[in-house]
Amino acid sequence: MTRQHLSRRTVLAIVGLFAPIALISACSSSTTDTTSDTAAPATTDAPTDIDVRGETITIYSGRSEALMESLFAQFTADTGVNVEVRYGDSGELAALLLTEGNKSPADIFFSQDAGALGAIESAGLLTALPADVIDAVDSKFRSTSGAWVATSGRARTLVYNPELVPTPPASLDALLDPQWKGKIGYAPSNASWQSFVTALRLTRGDDGARAWLTGLAANQPVAYEKNGVVRDAVNAGEVAMGLINHYYLYELISKVGADKVVAKNHYFKDGDAGSLVNVAGVGVLASSKKSAAALVFVRYLLSVAGQSYFAGRTFEYPMVPGVIPFVSLPTLAELNPPAVDLADLKSLEETQELLVEVGLLTR
Repeated sequence: MTRQHLSRRTVLAIVGLFAPIALISACSSSTTDTTSDTAAPATTDAPTDIDVRGETITIYSGRSEALMESLFAQFTADTGVNVEVRYGDSGELAALLLTEGNKSPADIFFSQDAGALGAIESAGLLTALPADVIDAVDSKFRSTSGAWVATSGRARTLVYNPELVPTPPASLDALLDPQWKGKIGYAPSNASWQSFVTALRLTRGDDGARAWLTGLAANQPVAYEKNGVVRDAVNAGEVAMGLINHYYLYELISKVGADKVVAKNHYFKDGDAGSLVNVAGVGVLASSKKSAAALVFVRYLLSVAGQSYFAGRTFEYPMVPGVIPFVSLPTLAELNPPAVDLADLKSLEETQELLVEVGLLTR
């Protein structure tokens, strides 16, 4: 476990260094529709007038320390609530929480993906969030029972090299055309790829997903270790296209400059799994003895400060109105992602078995 021992001077220095760079507009059009008739009952409302400054909450974070440390420091500086953080893979942390049960020291589970949150929710380890928290996020991007909410979103995309592919395939199924044999990169062990395949199973059924994966396997896609490596291979012309998340391209542009990046993102926008929007999200452990302070953290992630950080630091989709993406992205409505319960993305074991079966994953 990593304990945050930061002086106020250090906190302010970090906050200044990583000040959010997103454009904020209270009157801008939102990327989400916050109107919903599926709000969960507010069974865990905590008094808002309790002074929680000086309290310490424990966060199990599936988002990396390199990415989140400055935001957590900013949270402490702004609210006075201290944090102890255990970083790790979201799936591994979820497994740990299942083992610890109601004896877990964690107050917060901050997951990289909805599937891990769904697994913890199914085990009854999360408590229902207050109505103001639930209603802040579109019903597509939160638990149907109100146990967790999304904090940021990432869209699946086809990154392509326009020098090799002037006109990218129009749909997910068009990738199965034999002309793309050996020209598509993917990261078989990556959680976002496996979540995409899970969404494919949920929308097309196992037989439909198997048929698509079999067709992809016949095109001999090139396996890489990570999404970032797929992106780099596409940008270098090693492969023509790759299936990754949208923000990887903007990470590269931010790092090396737009003039050195050839690759572009193509969004399918077809309502199928090719336009899946997965989310990072947060929930409060039912066993937490510090629910008031934990809710301060949840609300902070959904505040302008928190949402601006995700929009400007990670190039992800903000989940609440009033904050617009730092980069030019199609709106979530334009993407029209598949109608799946994101918590159902927890069925990764079945997905992995299917990938092994069709030859796209080696265990």
